[in-house]
Amino acid sequence: MAHAQTQLEVATRGQGLYEVTSDAVAFCLESGIANGLLTVYCRHTSASLTIQENADPDVIHDLNVFFKRLVSEDPSLYRHTAEGPDDMPAHIRSALTDVSLSIPVTDGRPVLGTWQGIYLFEHRARPHRRNIVLHLSGD
Repeated sequence: MAHAQTQLEVATRGQGLYEVTSDAVAFCLESGIANGLLTVYCRHTSASLTIQENADPDVIHDLNVFFKRLVSEDPSLYRHTAEGPDDMPAHIRSALTDVSLSIPVTDGRPVLGTWQGIYLFEHRARPHRRNIVLHLSGD
């Protein structure tokens, strides 16, 4: 069994979803591994990962609006407020989503549905540099 690993750095501009599908596809194709399992791992507690529709931008908009409504940024609700009013809500949003994804790889490409994309979900208000580890195991 072969293994390949790399790290992506994603510069965010604040809260929102940032697509990294093309980076994941390029990594898989360059690895030389035809069939296996791609693990995508976010190394942060206030950002996460998700697979979502990448065809209609309204989906991304609606997800952002929903999560803002779901998890209030009212500091009076939380004890952990030292890092700003968006920090504890960011941790909660991250806990509700995923920090790790497992995606099958066939013929050197992640097996995603027609309209699926891989996204970093930034939960903090200000820009950050986020690190994502890609690890591919297979033959």
